[in-house]
Amino acid sequence: MKSNSLKIHLLISSLFLIFSCLLFFYFYREINNNNTESQLKETQLQIETLRRQEIRDLNNSIKIIEEEKAQLETHFAQSSDIVMFLDTIEGLAREADAKAEVVSAVILKDNTGLLVGMSGSGDFDGLYKFLTLLENSPYELEFMGMNMRRATALDVTSKNVIIPKWNVNFSIKLLSFVL
Repeated sequence: MKSNSLKIHLLISSLFLIFSCLLFFYFYREINNNNTESQLKETQLQIETLRRQEIRDLNNSIKIIEEEKAQLETHFAQSSDIVMFLDTIEGLAREADAKAEVVSAVILKDNTGLLVGMSGSGDFDGLYKFLTLLENSPYELEFMGMNMRRATALDVTSKNVIIPKWNVNFSIKLLSFVL
C-alpha cells in the first residue's frame, strides 16, 4: 500500500509539475506578447507625438509667416489702397507740422508705379522733417522732382516780425505699387 500511495503521490506530483510548467509557459508567452504589444504602442505613441509636434511647429511657422507677410504687405500699396497711401502721406505732413495736399495721382502706363504730385507749405524745419519722414516711410519712393521756394507772411500778433514760410511742390513715384 505504501508503494501504491507513493505512486499516487508521484503521479500527482508529476501532473502538478506538468500543469505548473504549462501554466508557466502560458504566462511567459502572454507576458512576451504584452511586452511586444506595449513596445509597438509606445512606438506608435512616439510617432504620433512627433507628428503632433511637427503640426504645432508648422502652425507656429505659419503664424510667423503671416505676421511677416502682413508686415511685408505694408510696404506695398495696392491699387485698392491708394487712398490709404495718400492719407498716410498727408498724415506724415501733419506729424511734421507742415501742410501737404495731393494735387495729382496717376498710375503709370506700364503699371510699374504711381506718380503722385503734392504741394506743401510750412516752415523750413517742418518741410524738411516731412521730406525726411517720406524718405524713411515703409513705401519705396523715388523723388522725381521738387521745387521749394520761400514765401513771407506777417505775424498777426506783431506786424513788424516777418516769419519765413516755405512752399514746396514735388512729384513722387511710388515704386512699391501692386496693381
